[in-house]
Amino acid sequence: MRDVFEIRAQDAGGRVGDLHVPRADVTVETPALLPVVNPNVITVDPARFDEFGAEILITNSYIIKRDDDLAARAREEGLHDLLGFDGAIMTDSGSFQLSEYGEIDTDTEEILRFQHDIGSDIGTPVDIPTPPDVDRERAADELRTTQERLELAETVDVGDMLVNAPVQGSTYPDLREEAGAHAYATDLDVFPVGAAVPMMNDYRYDDVARAVAGAKRGLGADAPVHLFGAGHPMMFALAVALGCDLFDSAAYALYARDDRYLTVHGTEQLADLHHFPCACPICTEHTPEEVRRMPDAAREELLAEHNLHVSFTELRRVKQAVRDGDLLELVEARAHAHPRTLDGYRALLDHAAQYEASDPASKDAFFYASAESARRPEVLRHRERLARLSPEGHVLLSEGPRHDGYDECWRVKAPFGPYPAALSEVYPLTAETPSNMDREGYEAAAKGVARLAGEHPDADFTLAHESWPADALDYVPPRVETLDLGEDRLTGPDGDET
Repeated sequence: MRDVFEIRAQDAGGRVGDLHVPRADVTVETPALLPVVNPNVITVDPARFDEFGAEILITNSYIIKRDDDLAARAREEGLHDLLGFDGAIMTDSGSFQLSEYGEIDTDTEEILRFQHDIGSDIGTPVDIPTPPDVDRERAADELRTTQERLELAETVDVGDMLVNAPVQGSTYPDLREEAGAHAYATDLDVFPVGAAVPMMNDYRYDDVARAVAGAKRGLGADAPVHLFGAGHPMMFALAVALGCDLFDSAAYALYARDDRYLTVHGTEQLADLHHFPCACPICTEHTPEEVRRMPDAAREELLAEHNLHVSFTELRRVKQAVRDGDLLELVEARAHAHPRTLDGYRALLDHAAQYEASDPASKDAFFYASAESARRPEVLRHRERLARLSPEGHVLLSEGPRHDGYDECWRVKAPFGPYPAALSEVYPLTAETPSNMDREGYEAAAKGVARLAGEHPDADFTLAHESWPADALDYVPPRVETLDLGEDRLTGPDGDET
């Protein structure tokens, strides 16, 4: 067990936890957002980050190391005094520059010692950030190099500085899983899913989801996971549900430089806004026209402040959703605001069985909001647990009235399928569902009927449904008699009508 990370609450793959950072003598509540600070280009003074809720930031040790004056100041003053920040500081190693320019003039041992010397609290070795879509041979070869460097990082004496163990593997989920297992077997501390920025820049949230899910399969449940470069608030809920605990964002500053305004639904151009759709201090005290008329530096700073406010507000909303047990409701709401986040949510649901293992068995409520709700881990769990039940004789599975002519009468509810009436008040069967259920909900319920019938071949079943669509009924095995309550009279096995 890793003693630097404690999980306090869980929902789906999401966690609220405590990351203990011994060198800084602070405990960071996760999920946590790390604003990226370029020491040469300060948009918002890091001394003000606590106004937004930042407990940890990230800066680039390679940029500092290459600037002789900055490196000397960092060695003399330490990073915390250099940046004016009292919280925890993570440093990157130059791997991003390696991915951009093909080479850097440092190595894992040298950069880790430098990070330690300047007072970093969480350091990073020089891994190989393999981009998406490369051929498998290259991805596997570069992953081996990264793994060798992680093993080397274990041997470097960095005192109580925590060390990242990046998880690479490009767009090959099995390589991500292998990388996660290897990283977890080291004695390193934090596990960033690397090289996701190109996918996120292209809004390939489905590929991001597959990469994270693969990494999570290799990592242990107590591993704190950092999604490198995940800085847009529109995907925080999705990333947390996938199991990510840390994010870093340069978007707040980079977008502000281009007059871009972040929202949880996407990005707006300042030139297109007549009203600010936000209640942060920047947006309540200024109008878009006022901000447009400001000098460049002042406008950039205000937009960056808004971008930080909206990002940290969303992160707090996500944390509360984890504690309330309705994280997937939030993910679904965010997903349907943009087609690409919907792709990401659907990719998460492709791994519902994986995330069911960490999803709490009981919560306050289940809200069916769209066809995607039919694929949630709770629906899968109910279907799998039908094997534990023991129906006997001729069993009526009914959306309508009970009937005394059957040995047992069970209820049926889309999307879950059949269940004994005694479980009617047990989560998730207390779900709020629409009156006009979609085809996917009925199909999920029919799969539940099929599972029950398959697990209990000695019982006979009759499904009394209220006009389910034909393609949903196709999932019901032929040995289950079906009656449409809108057309057929419900009779017992002896022929008595209800």
